[in-house]
Amino acid sequence: MGTGGGGPQQVGQRYLLEKIREGKSISWVDPNSIPDDALTCVPMFMGSIAPAVPETKIKMQERGLVDVVIDRELVIAVEEMKNYLGVDKFDAIVPFELGGINTPAPVDAAVHLDIPVVDGDYCGRALPEMCQATTVLYGYKLEPVVSVDRWGNVLTINKAVNNAMVEALGKSASTTAFVIVGQCAMVLKGSEMKKAIIPGTLTKCFEIGKCIREAREQGKNPVREVVNNFDGHLLFEGVVTDKTWEDRDGYLFGYTTIKGERDYANDTYKIWYKNENHITWLNGELDVLSPDLIIVVDSTTGEPITNTDLVEGMDISVIGMRCDDQYRTPEGIDLVGPKHYGFDIEFTPIEDVLTSRKR
Repeated sequence: MGTGGGGPQQVGQRYLLEKIREGKSISWVDPNSIPDDALTCVPMFMGSIAPAVPETKIKMQERGLVDVVIDRELVIAVEEMKNYLGVDKFDAIVPFELGGINTPAPVDAAVHLDIPVVDGDYCGRALPEMCQATTVLYGYKLEPVVSVDRWGNVLTINKAVNNAMVEALGKSASTTAFVIVGQCAMVLKGSEMKKAIIPGTLTKCFEIGKCIREAREQGKNPVREVVNNFDGHLLFEGVVTDKTWEDRDGYLFGYTTIKGERDYANDTYKIWYKNENHITWLNGELDVLSPDLIIVVDSTTGEPITNTDLVEGMDISVIGMRCDDQYRTPEGIDLVGPKHYGFDIEFTPIEDVLTSRKR
């Protein structure tokens, strides 16, 4: 569900496994159980998922960014937001998106702070920009935003002239620190949260993970099992032959080229990404597009692969899934569709794309 982004799952796993070893219970609650007058917030990580390079490490040293002093940035971000607003507590935490770190890390923060986390998120997948959340479709403000990095820097965006500036200012906290930063944002009442939330997504992710594990234990194909049980579509299978990338403005941009294998032996697939996968081409012809989900997984294990970790020679499968209905509206397509990323391409729903493939 991270669609190539969403952060490193190794970090997310570490957070949750530490809580389990401590004997803590990890759970979530139905969004409808949160009172309308409750106060909710979104702790999340923001920044480029590009691989670290030596030049960046040199710049970090020049700025004195050497010693890590904060391990749980999201916990500190929530506490700082609480202090900034002058409130005693938050009543619920809402994950921003689905991804390897941006789902488990908010859950970890909720357990750490003894605050319920709701079964849902504001993207139904991973997305590169804070201003692409469903909350924006309802006119809810993103700010104030508190940013905390591992070096101990803390800053607050009190007010911005528009959502694009919130995103740009938030990203600047990451680019100047050369790391992803923990943030707390989107403070909403329970009634507002329930309008924008995509419910049940944490449970869905849990069930997908369970499906993958059980498939491997039973000697089944985990990719096929996920496709068959979660309304997915196998878009392509093959070996990565080329990957180009650029770390720019706090995002990872690039293309992945895949040479077909098995049922796709004579075909080629190409993916364009901005942190997450958004535009695809099958043999040079447009294929599945954001906001529908384009998911890359290991063909053998079914494990998701982020664009950070994707390398030439990997045998991968590409899975497509339909996005949430909120992103199928004209406003949702404007927010997440191809034109938002600068492509002069009209969005075509995945179901129509696959119907055209069969002709």
